[in-house]
Amino acid sequence: MAPTIKDIAKLANVSHTTVSRALNNSPLIKEVTRKKIAEIAAQVGYVPNYNAKSLVLQRSHTIGLFFTSIAKGTSASFFSDTIRGVNSVIDVGYNLFIRGIDDYADYSVIHRKRFDGIILMSQSEADNKFIYHVVQQEIPIVVLNRQIEDRSIINIISNDREGAYQAGKYLIEAGHTDIAIVEGVEGFKSTQERRDGFIQALIDHGIPVRSEYMVRGNYDMPSGYQAMGSLLALDKPPSAVFCSNDDMAIGAMNKVYEEGMQVPADVSIVGFDDSGFSAFTNPSLTTVKRRIEEISEQGAHKILSLIKRPAEEDGRISIGTELIIRRSVRTLHD
Repeated sequence: MAPTIKDIAKLANVSHTTVSRALNNSPLIKEVTRKKIAEIAAQVGYVPNYNAKSLVLQRSHTIGLFFTSIAKGTSASFFSDTIRGVNSVIDVGYNLFIRGIDDYADYSVIHRKRFDGIILMSQSEADNKFIYHVVQQEIPIVVLNRQIEDRSIINIISNDREGAYQAGKYLIEAGHTDIAIVEGVEGFKSTQERRDGFIQALIDHGIPVRSEYMVRGNYDMPSGYQAMGSLLALDKPPSAVFCSNDDMAIGAMNKVYEEGMQVPADVSIVGFDDSGFSAFTNPSLTTVKRRIEEISEQGAHKILSLIKRPAEEDGRISIGTELIIRRSVRTLHD
């Protein structure tokens, strides 16, 4: 039979209340007593009963990790990087609950008794309704990936606009003037930010913005494949294509090969994210590194801090991107 708090209390010759306080690091317990009780607990193999602990502390020991959607517009690499970052910080004392917001008809099951804190990987302004429900429920929340206006909420974002600008600038400096973009999911903030950054690079360098060179994608490989097919069918196909994520870039590369052409000899391609496989494509993919795992790690650290003590300072943190130059872009010569 597993040892209990009462067993430890007998061995330490203290009350079970003292043991409970010591194991929960209460400031009411002297350090020498806390250490003695911790040593006895370790010796007898005591394992905390988190269900009982939750009832006493009014805590669920559950942290929610929510996405705008898991089924639509969330690439496998983005999903896995997010989970890996959060999971590296959240210890086994917490259950990690993962879900898409679009799974819910309403948010009545999202309440304080069920979640100690929530991390939201937000991709759309439509998430605001969820965010303010969580705030009204007084559940600590950290919002990742998309800038929100409420500065009282911890908000960790990637500078996607600047990253896309650098990608466009790099293609221009390589001598390309016929440059297309494969955009992401319509309505996603990342789609808008990357499109705006790319277009600004064209404008700043005097390159025409051509509507036929702006093709919608869905942040997955099939949509990148289809988008490249549309671009290659134009009377004047682009010499370079910026894809708004790496998955679409991979799909685009496959379409180029299917048409009997080569990357970058016939078409140069740049992606966005620097997902795990981008260094291992043939040729390796030039892309914009977005530090999703780092953003997720910071979000996990922040939610643990908020659970212990609400923040009062400005909550916005911006993490820069980096252009990773590999072999998928050809430099044109006059």
